[in-house]
Amino acid sequence: METYNLIVRFFQNGGPFMYPIATVLVIGLAIAIERWLVLSSSKWSNRRAFDTIMSSLKSQDYKSVISAGKDSSVPMYRIVAAGIVRFTGSKRRDEIESAMEEGVMEALPRLEKRTQYLATLANVATLLGLLGTIVGLIAAFTAVAHAAPAEKASMLSSSISVAMNTTAFGLISAIPLLLAHALLQTKTTELVDSFEMAGVKVLNTLADARQLPDKTRGEDAASAA
Repeated sequence: METYNLIVRFFQNGGPFMYPIATVLVIGLAIAIERWLVLSSSKWSNRRAFDTIMSSLKSQDYKSVISAGKDSSVPMYRIVAAGIVRFTGSKRRDEIESAMEEGVMEALPRLEKRTQYLATLANVATLLGLLGTIVGLIAAFTAVAHAAPAEKASMLSSSISVAMNTTAFGLISAIPLLLAHALLQTKTTELVDSFEMAGVKVLNTLADARQLPDKTRGEDAASAA
């Protein structure tokens, strides 16, 4: 209860700028939680999709992969399906790889959606804290100018202490938002790396099934022609 009262007193003493900072913090945390849930769900759905895809490729059931890519919103299905569609028309390794890379580029904006806002909100919280402190100091010095000489020292120290609350709260809000931004960026990078790894495994599976010419042989044939 004492801790709760301390927090409430800290918030009340900070002045009007505490409310916009708190709003920025709430919005940032909502975005961070939503993005974390989306990326975590995407990680598991893409992993399950990859297992299904590899099973279909090993049995050379390419139609089911292409069909899943058209019907499913899971990026892994769409990325691999783009490569298989190119594979059915051309067995050149570089063209298949290019098609899958294009699928990764299409999936990336959806994975990074709203994550960049967290860094911006962290900066806004810090700047609002500094602005609140400056406004508080201006008000404090203005009030001290009209105070009695005996009261000026205690009044000034009290006003400065209150004004600094906004800077402290701005930093308290900005630090977790920056940490959340870094964690989400790392999680997004891991997903993109998994897409690239899946593309390599798909190409190797097609090559092992002797459905895809060896890259070196293909280049030698092209140079000979």
